[in-house]
Amino acid sequence: MANNYHFYEPKNGHPLKHDPFNSIIAPRPIGWISTLNEDGSANLAPYSFFNAFNYTPPIIGFSSIGFKDSVRNAQQNGEFCWNLVTRDLAENMNQTSAMVDSDEFELAGLEKRGSQKVKCPHVANSPVIMECKTSQVVQLKTASGQESDSYLVLGEVVAVHIEKSAVIEGIYQTALNQPVMRGGGPADYFSVSEQQKFTLARPK
Repeated sequence: MANNYHFYEPKNGHPLKHDPFNSIIAPRPIGWISTLNEDGSANLAPYSFFNAFNYTPPIIGFSSIGFKDSVRNAQQNGEFCWNLVTRDLAENMNQTSAMVDSDEFELAGLEKRGSQKVKCPHVANSPVIMECKTSQVVQLKTASGQESDSYLVLGEVVAVHIEKSAVIEGIYQTALNQPVMRGGGPADYFSVSEQQKFTLARPK
């Protein structure tokens, strides 16, 4: 049976054409993070390592390979916003991944909207926004304790904006907004549709 598996130790590299790690841990929700730079200008960037980590209080987080602007801004200003990427916003999101000094909102043709509980703006066209207060910035380490050049930013969600059209009978409908998620490879993405949904009730 062992011959039916590719086996490798990541520290020694992998035997495939492209590192499969991102393809296996996928699809992953996109951390489309808006912050304010030191000079007061807006910053917007997508992160493929993003998720929710706690219910009460609600905590979400993104991880950055390298101490990038979003990490610095979230740490210094103590806040950030997460903006849901929909299928309609996928191209705009992709443009904000460019390494530029200019305002990514303007670069991607996106309108800013002021937030309620934090100073940084969010994407006006995004149907769901979470305003966050930074709770922790953690530099990741290896199992042996060696520091990695990667940083996990966690934030408590202090305000949520949801377009009313995505809520039916008091329940948020995930598929209606066609959220976009990161797959593997150099350019793979996935979206969610109602046809893919199935339900499983927890055993009692």
